[in-house]
Amino acid sequence: MSKISSIKMELVKKSRESTLAAVQIYNNPTITFKAESFIVLTIISWTYLLHAYYRSKKIEYRYFDIKGSVRRYQKTKNGAYKHWELEKCLNFQDSPIDRDTANNLKFLIGLRHEIEHQMTSKIDEILSARFQAACLNYNKYIIQLFGEKFSISKYLSFSLQFSTINTEQKELLEEHTELPSNILSYIKTFDDDLSTEEYNSPEYAYRVLFVPKLVNHKGQADKVIEFVKSDSPLAKGINKEYTVIKETEKQKYRPSKIVEKMKQEGFNEFSISSHTYLWQKRDGKNPKNNFGIEIEGQWYWYERWVDEVRKHCIKNYTEEEK
Repeated sequence: MSKISSIKMELVKKSRESTLAAVQIYNNPTITFKAESFIVLTIISWTYLLHAYYRSKKIEYRYFDIKGSVRRYQKTKNGAYKHWELEKCLNFQDSPIDRDTANNLKFLIGLRHEIEHQMTSKIDEILSARFQAACLNYNKYIIQLFGEKFSISKYLSFSLQFSTINTEQKELLEEHTELPSNILSYIKTFDDDLSTEEYNSPEYAYRVLFVPKLVNHKGQADKVIEFVKSDSPLAKGINKEYTVIKETEKQKYRPSKIVEKMKQEGFNEFSISSHTYLWQKRDGKNPKNNFGIEIEGQWYWYERWVDEVRKHCIKNYTEEEK
């Protein structure tokens, strides 16, 4: 085996081990530092994978300067070559990685920059769709670039949980107001920069329906969870034997509609000016609060904000005023 082939295979093996370590840590119920560990190991894994690919194509992935006609390779203070980081690998014109997979990885890179400067908590569930996509994308590309024998699909099983998934839990995941503002701001900014097609790509974030499946006959093989795409014939023709949690578009309200709702509930003194005063006082349009969204220059409020308005009305308007 040539030196190039030997180093290439070593990079592939280390890349594979890094991804498997990321998955094992993420699925370990005793570890609370899951997301941060997963992100770092996944970035290392993809970096090694692309280094191996570029080495196989004899593409120079070390940084260098040209002095006359001679390459001067950049080195660390301890004398090691400086190799391309993952973002440089992804931005290279001959990168083998598709746009949506690259978006997924660039999201993780940016998130790593944010979390390495500040402790985080409870971001695992919020970002799990993007983590799942990173794993599936990795398995696809390691097979595509280096062969089926390197597949990690047999290791990517789902971890068992001691609680069921329900709509109340899902709604709690969407609030995540305890997260640092820099993390929330980063996620919103990154997502907003994507087109609708890019955002909805399963290579960017793997969103699925969770379907508890009932078998027709005793002894028939049974899966705890079956994944189906939301636009598939099965999802559209789902029958009563299935319980489905499906992502839906959030209800949005203009201020006048919120005022109208409050008046219908008996809070007749609540007005547009009352609403304006309240959201300004509460910093309601700050992205970290997740109370609403701006669309084409117009601000729309989510149901969460309507609930806050209702609480305000209950607290501040007397029965006589109602």
